[in-house]
Amino acid sequence: MKDLKEKNFEKELPSGYKQVLYINAKNAKFGIIFNVISIAVLALVMVAAIFFLHYDGRLSLDLLEIESPQLMVASLAFFALMIGYIVLHEMVHGIAYKALTGEKLTFGISWSCAFCGVPNIFVYRRTAMIAVISPFALFTLLFIPVLVLLYCFSPLYYLLVAFVFGLHLGGCSGDLYVLYLLTRRFKDKKTLMRDTGPEQYFYVPAENE
Repeated sequence: MKDLKEKNFEKELPSGYKQVLYINAKNAKFGIIFNVISIAVLALVMVAAIFFLHYDGRLSLDLLEIESPQLMVASLAFFALMIGYIVLHEMVHGIAYKALTGEKLTFGISWSCAFCGVPNIFVYRRTAMIAVISPFALFTLLFIPVLVLLYCFSPLYYLLVAFVFGLHLGGCSGDLYVLYLLTRRFKDKKTLMRDTGPEQYFYVPAENE
């Protein structure tokens, strides 16, 4: 009898399943499209952030007149936050997969994305959806109150964190695309996905073809 975790995945592709879709973030076309989307989302977030400061009368040339020590601290904080976010984003994917399957994870980075996967198993639709959406849900909920707080007290750090928030939203475009596929195209709970990190393979029972 399977334990609770083993009900979330299959170690081998069950008989009667067919691969119906394959996506690869390392593919040049896919990578370029989603990186352009990410940049567009980042730009929209920054336009919105600047607009709110301007509308509130808090956007001024004073932001450009920053003393060197303050600028250095802000720059270090920005890069630490950006790198920390990327690492934590993939760790959250990993924590979700580990909690739901207990299986071996893989982490890496390519020209188009950082990634986390469970390459040796086939996860069911519900498990895949939870693992895919976890970083988007968690960090969006964390960033919003921080942005509100910084908006009130520090326009400079508000803009820096808004930039990382834009990176977060844009960087989740691939995750959200996979979630869209699982919620709109593959509605059968028996759908399986093999996630190597940069690659996702989708399988459905042959009778659903």
